[in-house]
Amino acid sequence: MRIITASIGTLFIYTGLSAFIGWNVYLWLHSLMPGLNPWLFSVVWFLWAFSYLIGRLGHQWLFFSVIGAYWFAFFEYAVLLLPLADIASLFVPSEQPALIVGSVMAGIFLLIFIIGSFSAYNPVVRELEITVDAPEAEPLHIVLASDFHLGVLSGKNHLQRFVKKSNGLNPDVVLLAGDLVDDDPIWYGRYGMADVMSQLEANIGVYGILGNHDYYGKKIPLLVQLMEKSGVHILRDETLSIDNRFYLTGRQDRSFRNRPLLETLKPKNDLPWIVMDHTPSPLDVPTRLGVDLQVSGHTHKGQMWPNRLITKKVFELDYGHRQKGNSHFLVSSGFGFWGPPIRIGSRSELWSIKMKFEKKK
Repeated sequence: MRIITASIGTLFIYTGLSAFIGWNVYLWLHSLMPGLNPWLFSVVWFLWAFSYLIGRLGHQWLFFSVIGAYWFAFFEYAVLLLPLADIASLFVPSEQPALIVGSVMAGIFLLIFIIGSFSAYNPVVRELEITVDAPEAEPLHIVLASDFHLGVLSGKNHLQRFVKKSNGLNPDVVLLAGDLVDDDPIWYGRYGMADVMSQLEANIGVYGILGNHDYYGKKIPLLVQLMEKSGVHILRDETLSIDNRFYLTGRQDRSFRNRPLLETLKPKNDLPWIVMDHTPSPLDVPTRLGVDLQVSGHTHKGQMWPNRLITKKVFELDYGHRQKGNSHFLVSSGFGFWGPPIRIGSRSELWSIKMKFEKKK
């Protein structure tokens, strides 16, 4: 009963905010087009406001999924900016404050979408060099990426950018740290992304894990099959010895209820130990168990400012590199995006990690 009450309350608040935003937009458009029909505007507006939910009804509603993704970005920044715009309109010395303030706001939103789209679709390579306490051995070059959310908006062309950049780095191993697809793997197969992913080159292999969105689609066997055909070996709570150089553990996401404790996956000898865990976990357990490097994603670095204020509160490490004891941790903001292809205060990225091994005296 509480869940139903909370859901109704959330829907009521959301509808009210959407109506508030719509009223502001209508006032601006009406100042430009006095003949604008308010009823027609209202129908179109609320179709957009609820388009993401409509898109969830099935693949035939794909158009609504796409415009619904963009709605999320517009809604967030409208909630933040429109109250300020309404206050500013009280001080505009004009008979048409809606026209002036609305036009300024339209310019701001256009700028947000241009900058955000550039940051989402133009990934950068981050570099990290670490030294772990292990017997001296040949350095290991890792390419890490996470949160591709491959689907309609993060599609074949964006995946091609990753493959090109990763291959240009000539890594020993490529690690894909979860949320490989955007819920449903159907678009990965239908749009020929498997052909692109299979072009990934790594001297000793490409390995991946599943993230929470991979589970949401409820097609794990199909997803794993598609990834394996693409040359990506999916690890599901297992530890492998890779080329007799290091151990690699791939964990199922913590949204998977029955995943075992990390202790049960600990290797038995002293080769370096790397762990992939999609959702950043507290750092204490991997540190205590002697993990040399743990890589994660999930947080997107908030994706759109000021969301990182939340992720920094939720996770002990929500982005970047940190060393705790002898263990290193790295959380990526992701190569793709969830929802809108918009990044503000974050950037699509992949990491080039160079691990050196040196026994402490």
